[in-house]
This record gives sequence, structure tokens and C-alpha cells, in this order.
Amino acid sequence: MFQKNIIPFLTELHNNNNREWFTQNKPWYQQAHSDFKLFIDDLIPHMAQTEPMLSGLMAKDCVYRIYRDVRFSKDKTPYKTHFGANIVVGGRKSNKAGFYVHIEPTGTSIAGGGIYMPQPAVLKALRTEFYHVPEELIEILEAPEFKKYFKSLWADNMLKLAPKGFPKDFEHIGLLKYKSYVAVGELSKNDLTHNNLLVKIIEMHKALYPLNRLINTIIDDANL
Repeated sequence: MFQKNIIPFLTELHNNNNREWFTQNKPWYQQAHSDFKLFIDDLIPHMAQTEPMLSGLMAKDCVYRIYRDVRFSKDKTPYKTHFGANIVVGGRKSNKAGFYVHIEPTGTSIAGGGIYMPQPAVLKALRTEFYHVPEELIEILEAPEFKKYFKSLWADNMLKLAPKGFPKDFEHIGLLKYKSYVAVGELSKNDLTHNNLLVKIIEMHKALYPLNRLINTIIDDANL
């Protein structure tokens, strides 16, 4: 649970998102950030029991910086008001499917994963596989364990028409319209302060892992 430093710090940062406040409270940030990394370091070995390739991965390889890149954004606030980590083989910059934890007490906290906005070659390989063998993905999405935490794949920014190179009358054309193959489940404010938070996220990872395993197998088979 995140009561001691993480939630209070991120809440105050949301209300004081400026460099002067952050500089004055840098030690508090460092402690909160350290607490979050300790949580991720505790989480990884449990996840590795389901996904052995994660063994040896460390939070420092997975946790994102709090500093926002404002160069091309209308929002010039300098800091993110959440802590996030992408737990994936190769660390947060990996091109593989991974598991993401996002803690934002003043917004929406989530856990889930998959692959977000993959490169064109990867996206084409995934769509090609799901076109030829849609049953693999359908079985995962309809599994009770998956549906317990995730309604379906994240539907934002889907194509309106069939992707180029695929027949529009394909029975499962909806599976090919995704630009990301991602599923997320919400963590309530009660979850963030509950002793069972770690257990819940471990169970969410177990439910999501078949999706990540399928995606990563396709990527590996395509030598991407």
C-alpha cells in the first residue's frame, strides 16, 4: 500500500506542479520515488514465478522518470503526477509486450499491459497472425481469468476501416483494427491503501500473461 509517502506526495505535487515547490520538496520526492521502486522490486520476483524471463530485472530498469517532456505539448507543467513502471524483459524501453503499473491518486490508477503503439513491422506481424489464427487471441480475451480484471482490449484510437492488406469482410476484422494490443484494469483508491495491493497486481499479471506471451512469441517468430 502507498499511504506513507507516495499518495501524499503525488497529491501535493498535483496541487503544486511547479519547479519551486518541487525543489523545496525534493527530499520528499526522493523518498516517495524510492518507496515506489521498492514496491516494484518486491513485485518483480512474484511476477517472475509466472514469467521466468523477468528474473533479475530491477525496478531501476522499469520505473519512468517523473519529468515531463514539454517540448511539443501545450501543457507546460514540468512534472508527471503519477509514478509508472513498465515491467518487461529488457526494461521500460523494450519493444516487447510488458506489464505496466500506473499510480495516480488524483486521477486513474491502472495495472495491465500488452504492447502500446508498436512499430509498423511488429503491428503487421501481429495482425497477420491474428488474421490467420484468430482463435488464439479470442480464447485469451474470453478467458474468465482475463475478464475478471480486463473487459477487453483497449479500444482507443482504433482504425475505422480494415487495415491495408486485409479483407474488410474478415469475420474477426475488429481484432485487426487495434493500433495497440493493450488491456488495463483500474486500481481503486481503496486498492492503493489496502494491504492486498501487491496480491491484486500479481493476480492481474497472471491474468494478462497469456496475452503478453502470445504477442512476444509472434515478435520472436518474426525475428523483430
